[in-house]
Amino acid sequence: QAQSFQIRMKGLTDDELALLEHTRAFAREHLDSGRSPLLAGKALLPLAADIGLLGLQVPHALGGRGVSFQCKARVAEVLAAADFGVAMALINTHNVAEHLSRLASAEVAKHWVPRLVAGQLSACTALTEPGAGSDVSAIQTRAVAVPGGWELTGSKAWIINAMHTDLVIVYAQTQVGAGTAGIAAFVVDSAQPGFERLTTSESSPMPSLGTGDFRLTNYRCSSAHMLSPPGEAFKDIMQGINGARVYVAAMCCGMVDKALQVASAYGNSRQTFGKPLLGHQSWRWQLANAAVELEAARLLTYQAASTIDEGKSVQIAAAKAKVFATQIAQKYVSTLMHAMGAEGLKAQYPFAQHLLAAQIAGLVDGSTEMLLEQIAREFRN
Repeated sequence: QAQSFQIRMKGLTDDELALLEHTRAFAREHLDSGRSPLLAGKALLPLAADIGLLGLQVPHALGGRGVSFQCKARVAEVLAAADFGVAMALINTHNVAEHLSRLASAEVAKHWVPRLVAGQLSACTALTEPGAGSDVSAIQTRAVAVPGGWELTGSKAWIINAMHTDLVIVYAQTQVGAGTAGIAAFVVDSAQPGFERLTTSESSPMPSLGTGDFRLTNYRCSSAHMLSPPGEAFKDIMQGINGARVYVAAMCCGMVDKALQVASAYGNSRQTFGKPLLGHQSWRWQLANAAVELEAARLLTYQAASTIDEGKSVQIAAAKAKVFATQIAQKYVSTLMHAMGAEGLKAQYPFAQHLLAAQIAGLVDGSTEMLLEQIAREFRN
């Protein structure tokens, strides 16, 4: 365990290590024991902001923490161990703040970023549409130039935080037939005319994600609210998706780790045939196998996170990390729940929630099948 801990903590500053401890305390207080749906959405934002979770990679000048991507991935792991949906919701609001701090004009960044970091606003990034998921070139949302700015029309689907978002980064096509070269990114204020939410909370499989759909109808924004112009936006999309694959992999590691902790504690206390469950070889080997594959997934994930911090290409490393971590989550959350028998079905344990989350993880930011094809290209002549 000591060696594993050193591997996980390697490369973090004292400030980053302290942030992780605060995150663990935050998760214990607000997310564990099935209480997170009561605090999900915008109600949780100020509490998360108090320890800096909404400004992880945002520069200090705009109120952020300025931490490394490795630290962000490990924060995501801690949060997802308690609630995957909340982890995704908080990280997505943070991502918008970080994106604006890098790409927006100084005026736009100063208007929005400090409020996002302070937990006053919810935010999301809107790429997916009813007919365009992994195929970014199929985006149908249109952006038409008008005097002084742009007019946006189209629908977005399956967007995390859309149910309560205040601010959205919307990707739209500026030139029909241009494919990815015509896509641009815009900052959209959900309080302005032309923005309409389409989804109610009852339709969400995991309420803490805040997943929803929305429609833009002749939505007007100024030229200053174009965040990434055509020719640049697609690069931003791919950079963001590769990063997301890494922190989703970290989230899967967190869920398996939590399942192991719960099963181990139960195995020590539950007596069968005169000895604890962990006294039975076949039972404890299930935990041992999960621990081995968890460590392998963490090493893949942290290697990819380190590659991002080094500014190197991470596409294949991110794909490998997400594929493996997602697969072990789908495998071992189920295995460890089954190892606890009917006890594992109780709401006080995270298994049912993590089972659903593991399936969602296999679909977001590139399905497992799509990533396997991407990895397989390495072997083609």
